Parts: sequence; C-alpha cells; structure tokens
Amino acid sequence: MDSRKKTKIVATIGLASEDKEILRKIVDAGMNVARLNFSHGTHEWHGNAIKKIREVSKEAGRPIGILADLQGPRIRVGNTEPFEIEKGEIISVSDIKTTDEKELIIDSDRVASALQVGERIMVEDGVMRLKVVEKLENSVKAEVLNGGTIKPRKGINVPDTRLHFGAVTEKDRKDLEFVLGQEVDFVAMSFVSNAKEVLEMRENIKRILGREDSLPQIVVKIERKEAIDNINEIIEATDVVMVARGDLGIEVEGCRVAVLQKEIIKKSIQYLKPVIVATQMLDSMINNPIPTRAEVSDVTNAVIDHTDAVMLSGESAGGKYPVESVATMADIIQHTEISPFDDVYGILKVKKGVAYGTIIEGAYELARSSKAKAIVMGSASGATARLMSHFRPEQQIFVVTHNEKTYNQLSMAWGVRTQLFEIGGVFREDIDWLIDRAKSLGELSSGDKVVVIMGRMPDDEKIRLLGVKEIE
Repeated sequence: MDSRKKTKIVATIGLASEDKEILRKIVDAGMNVARLNFSHGTHEWHGNAIKKIREVSKEAGRPIGILADLQGPRIRVGNTEPFEIEKGEIISVSDIKTTDEKELIIDSDRVASALQVGERIMVEDGVMRLKVVEKLENSVKAEVLNGGTIKPRKGINVPDTRLHFGAVTEKDRKDLEFVLGQEVDFVAMSFVSNAKEVLEMRENIKRILGREDSLPQIVVKIERKEAIDNINEIIEATDVVMVARGDLGIEVEGCRVAVLQKEIIKKSIQYLKPVIVATQMLDSMINNPIPTRAEVSDVTNAVIDHTDAVMLSGESAGGKYPVESVATMADIIQHTEISPFDDVYGILKVKKGVAYGTIIEGAYELARSSKAKAIVMGSASGATARLMSHFRPEQQIFVVTHNEKTYNQLSMAWGVRTQLFEIGGVFREDIDWLIDRAKSLGELSSGDKVVVIMGRMPDDEKIRLLGVKEIE
C-alpha cells in the first residue's frame, strides 16, 4: 500500500524520468498515476515507458495508473524560422505564406479564416499578444500588443474566436489505437468543447477494443471557454475531470482561474467524478531543488479544495529534480491533510437517485461516529470505492478487487488504497485477507475498528453494509 496521503499525485514521465531506477524512486516518493504526453515522443518510446511503469508498479506492489494524454487540435506557429515582433507593429497572419513581409503563419487551415476584427491572438501562453485590425481574403492584419520572439512550433490561442473543428485529430486517432493496444488506464482529451465530443470518444474506444466493459476512463481537460460554458454536461459525460490551468488561463481572464478551479472541483465531486488540478504547480522545480512559497500555497489550496489529484508536468518530465518534485508535492499534501482546514464534514452529500448512495452515506456516518480507523470494502468495478471517496472521509479507504483494470484506475481516487487479490473468490474471504494484509504492512493493528462494506458478488447483486468489525 502507498503512503498515507489521500490526495493522489499524477506525474508526467519524460526524458528526465524514463530511467527505470528513477521511476522506482518517483513511485517511492508518492506518484500514483504516470502521465504520458502524446504531444511528444514516438510510439516506440511510449511503449517502452509503459512497459517500465508496469514493471515498477508490480515490483512495488502498488497500483500505478497510466494516463495517455492525447495532443488534440493544438494550434501552433507554422513559421520555420524565429522572428521578432514589436509593440505597435502591424503584421500579416495567415495559414500559408502570402507575403515577403513579416508574417505569422498558423499551422491550421481553419484558424486564420475564422478570425474577426477585434479578436485576440495569443502566442506562447500569452507572452506575445496581437489584435486583429483588418480582415482580408486569405489572411488578417494584426497589431502587436506585446512583442517578443516568435519561435517555430510554439502554441497559439485564439480565445475570442469560435473554431469549428472537433477535439480529435488524425494524429489523436492513431495515438488512440496505439494506447488502447497498450491497455492504458486513462485517456485524456484536449480542447474539448462539449459533451458530444466525449460521447464520441467513448464510442470510438468501444469500437476499437470491440468490447463494452473494462474500458480506459476518459479524462476531459477543461481548457477552453466553450468547456466552461458547457461544464455540467461535460462533467456528467466524462469519467475524470482535469483543470488544465495553462490554456484555461489564456482562454479566460487569468484572474478567474483560481475561482474556476474551485467551482470545477466542487461540481466534479457533486457528479461523483475524480478531478485533477494541473499546470505549473511546482514549476520552479524544473530548475531549482525547492519550490517557491507561492507554489507551496498553490498545492496546499488545491488539497484544501479536495481535489482528487494534483499533477506535475515539466517538473517530472524534463526538469532537473523529478524525484524531488514528487517528494515535495507529497510532503505538502501530507502536511495539509493533517491540518484542520482539510475537514469537509457535512458539506458533501450524494445526489438523489445515485445507486446505493444511502448505504455508502450510512457507512460514512458509521465510520465517523464509531471512530473507525479505516473503511474496508470489496469492489469489482470500483464504483463503490469511488462513491465512498466522494465523501472525503477522515478514514483511509482500503479496497480489495479481483479486477486489474479497477486496481489501476482507483489510483486516481482520493483516499482509496487498493490491493489486487489475484486468487479471486468470495469478497467476504478477500476482506479478511485485506485486513491481514493491512496489518502486516503496519496500516492496521489489533483492536482497531473498521467499517466493512461488501461490494457486489457473483451470487448476490446487492451492496451490503456489514457494520463495524474490531480487528483481532
């Protein structure tokens, strides 16, 4: 079982962390989910990384979920050479080269034609900003508001422009087929606008795999204005939500991001969906061995908001201190979770109509009133465990499952610590095994009280609250 922290850590694996020994150290430091960014790397590289992550997970005896993050319709600079732009300058913007004069080329044939007078163009996370002042037949003229050096392949955002292309590109389709063949646990979609795109992705996954169950969970990255407008339907359609603050902070006013983060976390919990807070959480640790005070506060506040997981990107993928970044994040989480600011009793309630919500809420209240040390359950699909996780109990949630996909996917759920009982059998026997396993690892001791919940069994479809058990 992993460390005592309840908030999970998603760490991006890259050139700085692909070595198997570094992976072992990152897992020991507290990583729960390994993210692979398909904006970079070949299928061969990603395949090797997946193999090593699975091997390290097995060695550690801990579930490490694998999240494949698809690039999506990322808009980038199409120029092949860098060039300078200065404030007040008027330059041409097009999807193909139309002039010998200074020109920003966008590597999409649908963006320049959609731009309208008055709309903004953001380059490299908004470091450089332009405003459209004239619309021509095949291009626009734009005034430079903030100058700098335009570099090839840097990202472009057009937050005021309504674009009419889906969230899945041809590259994504090829990457999706590859990752499904690798049996990853999560697939992340970038630049989603509405629930329809999520539902289409789910159908594509079923079609490619040729099955209806044991599917990877879909992670929707909230990073566009349209996603904020359609947030309720998107959260309802997806399996996991990611607050992708980088592009979101460009698409909407930066001053709104912190409040939106809190709103999205709250909605995700209400809809019983795990939620991740991502982007620049410990960004300075790409180059420095310790974080800034502001970064520590950022992670702390996400934990207090009761996100399921916090995420590292460049810090663990390409930084100088990948292991230290994960260890620092785990340390911040643990110190925050033992504080009184982490208590949310009475705030979270199950929505009406949720299957077995009353039973799980009763188990939560029983654990609280009996001062139980842990909540112990068997769960085949993970649904019971995720429902209990929704309440954010003070107790650890120990889960035993026979399903390897469930074992890995619960790595994302707040407070859930899962063991895979490979022998299989009756959950009642498995729970005795789980309690013995927890005792052997020093997690539970004789005399401790635990609340026991029985998940669905082959001969009994009901979920049962079996009550309080004192460990012998």
